[in-house]
Amino acid sequence: MKKLFDELSYEVSKYTTQKYSTSFSLGILALKPSIRPAIYAVYGYVRLADEIVDSFHHYDKEKLLHRLKTETYHALEEGISLNPILHSFQETVRQYDIDIQLINQFLHSMEMDLQRVDYNSDLYNEYIYGSAEVVGLMCLQIFTGGNKQQYEELKPFAMKLGSAFQKVNFLRDLKDDYQVLGRTYFPAVNMSVFDNRAKVQIEQEIEEEFKEALQGIRRLPGSSIFGVYLAYRYYLLLFEKIKKTSSHHILQQRVRIANSQKILVAFKSYIRYKSAYL
Repeated sequence: MKKLFDELSYEVSKYTTQKYSTSFSLGILALKPSIRPAIYAVYGYVRLADEIVDSFHHYDKEKLLHRLKTETYHALEEGISLNPILHSFQETVRQYDIDIQLINQFLHSMEMDLQRVDYNSDLYNEYIYGSAEVVGLMCLQIFTGGNKQQYEELKPFAMKLGSAFQKVNFLRDLKDDYQVLGRTYFPAVNMSVFDNRAKVQIEQEIEEEFKEALQGIRRLPGSSIFGVYLAYRYYLLLFEKIKKTSSHHILQQRVRIANSQKILVAFKSYIRYKSAYL
């Protein structure tokens, strides 16, 4: 009967992904079916931690995150969890031999979100590594399926893509992060006088990371290349819209992409992929 619970757990992670992110859901659908459940499991776990630190304002976030951290280690040790999302995650970690240090670093960054951190360059890079780059590395371990040489070769590119995605998220969520959660991630940027000059400097950094990441995407295994490329194109579309939005409006509203635009991007991306023009 455990098989039934395993299936349910992966379905819960899949539904969590679909509920929270249209972009990642469509990207995962473009992956080889055999690796989709594992990527859903990683996203579901990451989303669960994000929800604790970002949304549960009327609860003891520190206590909840500590509980998730403790239950994570128990699940990894025992090979089971009664939390379906955590259960599918621990199974994925075991199946693909995902490095426990990546999980440690991710949870550390989530803990940083519970503090009033004055981000300098070192702390900024530390946070991005734990909150985004390690998630890309978890996925890369799934994509490469145990091929350690391929993993090491693609590792820098996966980190660049995770970093670019996170920084786009920072700009997209600037209003809520600053005004609601009281967070300011960008070092040496005074949010009370955030202007287009500061915004452009951040955007130039993101553009370079996108360019580097694309080199790695082109070298991914056939099972994952189109799915990752599609997620890349979605974020690139969001980034282009952010670039066209003034710093003033970024602080007033969250930039969004309509689902109709995402479907069009998916169609165009598929044509580019099939023509090997990435």
